[in-house]
Amino acid sequence: MKNLLSPHSTHPFLQGVGLLSIRLMFGLGMLMGHGWGKLMSFSDLSSSFSDPLGISHLGSLIAAIFAEVVCAALVSLGLFTRIALLPLIFTMIIAAFVVHGNDPFATREKALLYLAAYIGLFFTGPGKLSLDSKLHRHG
Repeated sequence: MKNLLSPHSTHPFLQGVGLLSIRLMFGLGMLMGHGWGKLMSFSDLSSSFSDPLGISHLGSLIAAIFAEVVCAALVSLGLFTRIALLPLIFTMIIAAFVVHGNDPFATREKALLYLAAYIGLFFTGPGKLSLDSKLHRHG
């Protein structure tokens, strides 16, 4: 056990569990806490959703739902993880620095935390306990 607690120890299984927990927390958290509500309120939001990039209210809503539902689900599964993270990273940059750019830090904090987790996952990869790992091992 002493070896596992060493700051230099990187047990592959524990590393996989750690990355899995981050993927599930930030993937399912985004899907259930943000994307699902937008999807369920699609008709109400389609004409009034924030349009920070000038692609229309509907276009912005569809892009946000794609990132926050489809891509978040893929991250949770660890499937096409790095590709799925790109729209999520972009969405969190827009949320933190454009949509809430003039808001107090407390308002932007959640988007920044998601952004940090997504960037970290992008650089580390999904880990051994992911569908990507299973596909690459057999493909």
